[in-house]
Amino acid sequence: MWSIMLASSFSTVFTQSTNPKLFLTTSSARNGKKIKAMASSSPKRETDPKKRIVITGMGLVSVFGSDIDVYYNKLLAGESGITLIDRFDTSDFAVKIAAQIRGFSSEGYIDGKDDRRLDDCWRYCLVAGKRALDDANLGKQVIDEMDKTRMGVMVGSGMGNQMGFSNGMEALLEKGSNKISPFFIPHSVSNMGSALLAIDTGMRGPSCLVSASSATSNYCFNAAANHIRRGDTDVMVAGGTDAAIIPLGLGGFIACRALSHRNEDPHKASRPWDVHRDGFVMGEGAAVLIMESVEHAMKRGARVYAEYLGGAVTCDAHHITNPHPDGLAVASCIIKALEDAGVAAEEVNYVNAHATSTPLGDLAEFKAIKKVFHNTSNLKMNATKSIIGHAMGAAGGLEAIATIKAINTGWLHPTINQDEVEGEVTIDTVPNVKKQHQINVAISNSCGLGGHNSVVVFAPFSP
Repeated sequence: MWSIMLASSFSTVFTQSTNPKLFLTTSSARNGKKIKAMASSSPKRETDPKKRIVITGMGLVSVFGSDIDVYYNKLLAGESGITLIDRFDTSDFAVKIAAQIRGFSSEGYIDGKDDRRLDDCWRYCLVAGKRALDDANLGKQVIDEMDKTRMGVMVGSGMGNQMGFSNGMEALLEKGSNKISPFFIPHSVSNMGSALLAIDTGMRGPSCLVSASSATSNYCFNAAANHIRRGDTDVMVAGGTDAAIIPLGLGGFIACRALSHRNEDPHKASRPWDVHRDGFVMGEGAAVLIMESVEHAMKRGARVYAEYLGGAVTCDAHHITNPHPDGLAVASCIIKALEDAGVAAEEVNYVNAHATSTPLGDLAEFKAIKKVFHNTSNLKMNATKSIIGHAMGAAGGLEAIATIKAINTGWLHPTINQDEVEGEVTIDTVPNVKKQHQINVAISNSCGLGGHNSVVVFAPFSP
């Protein structure tokens, strides 16, 4: 693995030769030390069917509903899901827009008693997880006949049970401690999504999560894959969930000065890479993938959507909210992910970018992409958040599904609101209209508060 030391003033040179060598040289102006790391000169993809990982099921809850095809068709049409918030009174809020889910139903997935007790964060998780299992033909009867100790759950949340926490604080302040719900603590801990799915399905393998703000889903995919590769499990249910469009969540992000204030034109508010972008737009939802070893999937005759080739995680170690402007750690994360996947940079021809529509974040990520991919003539990148907003810990999962659907359909959804793209953004952002594109290898980037970066690599599956 690569060793990278970060200091306050780094100069970085990335060199990519026509053979698949990747170099990273980092020098610190403070002490003059240099660190040099080199990936394998001949990347090789995993061939062991026990360690190769495929995606056999997908489930989501999104602003466009819970049907995968409807979700992707809305993305392809460039139909914005961002509207004025009507869930609560926003008259006292400077921001009044979000990609708010309406008409959500958990019928058939959560019993009535639990449904009334649970925050939307966990309701979304359960529905997305169970829909993914159904999609993979891993319903209860099938799972009951399998070795459940070799099946695990890793569905994370960047924000957790925000509504439950808010309600608990309100009860404490207005009515006293004896009025706090007995479910306040159990439902507030961020691991409860994974726990509830494990309880409902009986899966007794690893059941935990990684909570890494907006990078959460990809962290969970990476960790889940490592469980399969190590031989701990055959199947992992992995992804992310969040539901923070509540007064406390909205007010908090306004206070961070992170959100777009384009209240008068919600559909135009999320505009990654556009020179007039003014912040991200809150979203919500959940997205779950069924990750399975090729050996296990083939034995049970599972349908395969795509192959998970690898992933990586890094940290900017820079600031609690702002990305490092040079993109060093993000570039490092992409390179590590390609190394883990056994893929040369030249093989990648699609990037589903983190691209939140913030002035600093969009350019920092773009700089990172350019440092890794020097010849970008065949590379396309788009921003799912331009359409569905930023679903926090669920964002990477929703974008992973968009990436896999792009692999399956040969169509990339547009990045909408590309009216005047930043001059230095020279890669095709699929502006405003969908494009056909045969994907060879795709990466999906996610970056979170605190400088957490995560990248996952997908490709068409060839047995």
